[in-house]
Amino acid sequence: MVQQRLKNKALLRVEATINIPIVFHIVMQNPTVVTEAQILAQLDTLNKDYAGLNGDSVRIPSYFKSLYGKSEINFCLAQRTPDDEPTSGIVRTITTKSTFSNNDNESVKHILLGGADAWDPTRYLNIWICDMADDLLGYATFPESGPQDEQGVVIDYGSLPGGSLTGYNGGKTMTHEIGHYFNLYHIWGDDDGACTGTDFVDDTPNQANSTSGCPSGMQTDACSPSAPGFLYENYMDYSGDNCLVMFTVLQVARMEAAVDLYRSSLLTSNGCTPVNLQDYDAQTRFINKPAHRICDPSFSPSVTIFNKGAVTLTSLVINATIDNGTVVTTNWSGSLPSLTSAVVTLNSITTPSGNHVLTVYTNNPNGVLDQNLSNDTLSTSVMYFPSGTPPLSESFEGSVFPPEGWDIVNEDELVTWKKITGYAKTGNSSVYKDNIHDNLSGQRDYLRLPTLNLGTADSAFISFQVAAAVYSDPSSASNPFDTLQVLVSKDCGQTYTSIYKKWGSSLITKQGATTDEFFPTSSEWRKDSIDISAYLSQGEILLAFENTTEYENNIFLDDINVRTVKVNPNLKEKGYLVTPNPTSGQVTIQFYPQPTGLRGIVIYSSSGQKVAETAIVTGQANNYYTYDLGRNAPGIYIIRALFNDKTITRKIVLVR
Repeated sequence: MVQQRLKNKALLRVEATINIPIVFHIVMQNPTVVTEAQILAQLDTLNKDYAGLNGDSVRIPSYFKSLYGKSEINFCLAQRTPDDEPTSGIVRTITTKSTFSNNDNESVKHILLGGADAWDPTRYLNIWICDMADDLLGYATFPESGPQDEQGVVIDYGSLPGGSLTGYNGGKTMTHEIGHYFNLYHIWGDDDGACTGTDFVDDTPNQANSTSGCPSGMQTDACSPSAPGFLYENYMDYSGDNCLVMFTVLQVARMEAAVDLYRSSLLTSNGCTPVNLQDYDAQTRFINKPAHRICDPSFSPSVTIFNKGAVTLTSLVINATIDNGTVVTTNWSGSLPSLTSAVVTLNSITTPSGNHVLTVYTNNPNGVLDQNLSNDTLSTSVMYFPSGTPPLSESFEGSVFPPEGWDIVNEDELVTWKKITGYAKTGNSSVYKDNIHDNLSGQRDYLRLPTLNLGTADSAFISFQVAAAVYSDPSSASNPFDTLQVLVSKDCGQTYTSIYKKWGSSLITKQGATTDEFFPTSSEWRKDSIDISAYLSQGEILLAFENTTEYENNIFLDDINVRTVKVNPNLKEKGYLVTPNPTSGQVTIQFYPQPTGLRGIVIYSSSGQKVAETAIVTGQANNYYTYDLGRNAPGIYIIRALFNDKTITRKIVLVR
């Protein structure tokens, strides 16, 4: 391909100029530090460097002038977004991260990790400008390397024209890195002076190693020991910006061949073509509310409308329907200039119980026909089930997941809670969060129960079986671990209160570091229980399990139960009850409320012989204890409950 291009460039495309749309993502804590003038100066530097029109080319020594390459590659600022809206080609993103490292390439390129998402890499050359760590100037993706949504170039903002990096602030870093993007390697072949490496270009002199600073005159080394020496003036060296002045003829041919072989979709991109706005184009951009779960069958949707037309929008008809049924219409009026948006609350609509689809669509902008119908309609799923009452029990044995009335909130739309068979505390199924394969730190995923009204019982509890492991040493105090929380919401999931939070050593059921993917055995489960009595008589509540991932290991849940307890009136009055009395064998000792300071229970015969005893660990007392006295002789027995500060004694009669 390179040789063919050298013979006749025109054979390879209809137009000689290769136009490459660029979008600059400025990702910094203060992205306004990078000015528009710097971006335009950088673009000018790129175009001059690649076209061989750079004024500093006068520094090319006479003995290298025959190698001077001039490409047909031209860079233009994007004029339209991937959604075909006007843009300047410069996108500023505020981040909380102070610096970005090339060892964490994903961070700057993904909004969920503190960076900015790439625009369609088949249509744009994405360039991320940020504050780089470790004195690094930049890096790039070679053709056919790395994920598609990470293709492009990353550079330090100080390397832009007029930047803070003295000696490297002429814009040549970007020239160099885009060379990599178009398949050029370092001119010295990255062989640490062995003279056996290659940059796969035949007209660049063999070179021992990279150049630093800005030499002058002819330079020789072990790989090019005689005149004319090596080409430190080449953009693919590490010389200072004042020294970098040229590509070679074959480097240009290699880059242009790379465009055709690997980046050919850029040739047909309309990214640099300005958007021709229609006069009347109203877009339904987002359905803001409701979220998937609603707790009232009647609700008022909230939508964002966008005026993609050239004429100021003053009126619009917005329609909403459930499952394409009855249409509820909202007539909006206002003043929405071109390319601006507004949030509109729609008239109330009612949904039946179950899972449904809400569709919102617009028409009649300013009373005329919308000239672009393709962006008028959006749909979202909604779920409504009337609130239930305890008991609620779920072991995930059914064929449908999530079970009816349950839902999942997956913030990053990637790895989330899912059902698994073959691993369970009871039955054959459970639910788990695959944290060992979820490397997006800090992402939250919610498994939410049906809404419940706990009513007016005396107490209420949620219990569940959990199995968990960690990849790292669980004793490490500074390590960020996966975290499991149980949350409760009184406003249908808009806000939550945490009632249970465990991670690391407090959560795991398999001790030590587990570096293989964790799947629990029958003995690697633990039952946890939470008192939720505070939410009795509080109306409708929503309980949820929240997993926050830190790339550790899997967490499993099974046998989730919500129950309420009504206490015998006599027990509530006395606080301690022994039943039945008389008894033919079984006897239950009950406490209300949960006993504190209870150390043990001892049962004696009337002659003083101990017939039963339970020692109780501090903080682990239950509300009731059951004993079977059926093997003992009939008669009177003495039951003593031993507390830290008192002893309660009751008599019971055993009969046949």
